Amino acid sequence: MTVSAMSATPKKSLKLFSGSSHPELAEEVAKQLDVTVTPQAAYKFANGEIFVRYDESVRGCDAFVIQSHCNPLNDAIMEQLIMVDALKRASAKRITVVMPFYGYARQDKKHKGREPISARLIADLFKTAGADRIMAIDLHTDQIQGFFDGPVDHLMAQKLLASYIRDTYADEQITVVSPDSGRVRVAEKWADDLGGTPLAFIHKTRDPSKPNQVVANRVVGDVEGRLCVLVDDMIDTGGTITKATEQLLAAGAKDVIIAATHAVLSGPAVERLSSCGAKEVVLTNTLPIPEERRFPNLTVLSIAPLVAEAIHQVFEDGSVTSLFDGRA
Repeated sequence: MTVSAMSATPKKSLKLFSGSSHPELAEEVAKQLDVTVTPQAAYKFANGEIFVRYDESVRGCDAFVIQSHCNPLNDAIMEQLIMVDALKRASAKRITVVMPFYGYARQDKKHKGREPISARLIADLFKTAGADRIMAIDLHTDQIQGFFDGPVDHLMAQKLLASYIRDTYADEQITVVSPDSGRVRVAEKWADDLGGTPLAFIHKTRDPSKPNQVVANRVVGDVEGRLCVLVDDMIDTGGTITKATEQLLAAGAKDVIIAATHAVLSGPAVERLSSCGAKEVVLTNTLPIPEERRFPNLTVLSIAPLVAEAIHQVFEDGSVTSLFDGRA
């Protein structure tokens, strides 16, 4: 008897791939998942071109490519794009791009004529390279999810940060403060997580022609004699957040805790954060923070368990939304 077709039960295999920008985070995620980072050969040619080749077969695998877009940011993005292309051409079954920090996320709309929307360009590049899915943490704005033509898992570090604040400062009278009016919705979610605390925000002006320069104006809300938790998605040069800290202390705040997800920490950020009067600066390790960029009142929380759980849910066709009480 001849058989006209062969049948087989498909096997699912999860493989984790890491770019070179933040290997410590990838190793931590791998440990949480009880896998090893797939070995690869990666190097640069003399002219700066990036080359990547995987040391084992990736055919039919569920591939997760983790890379934080940190300085040099363009190299990190290009390396991840090349890794995705290599996986596509080696017949990976599904490719999920894991970017704890989404490069160019601040360029999500046009403030003036003749400007790019670079966050959309990044999404298009990864789609063209072969990505089936994107996973990112605390995007600068929610609308970026719509830039990618495919599923986007938007993970939130807020629960991790808020639970640390709640446990550490349980006896304090807390006010959650947004550094500007645009972050008030985020601050509202924080206030809910911290048990319905009051809200405040800093009314500020910014000159759109001068990036990283802010004029903080006045505090709106009740902060006198209270512990103010100043929340943001990222700290770049630290100008916004440190001016806001000084403003809060001048308005009679008892203490200020700065809490943010992405520690970009460019230029004078470390000096500003360590001398602005904040009691504690709480960040996550979505981006690497080398020892020389750390300071005494800095606390770094690991995002790896959250990333690992989200990867596990995607691999098992489970629910990522359930990790955030239905808010993701």
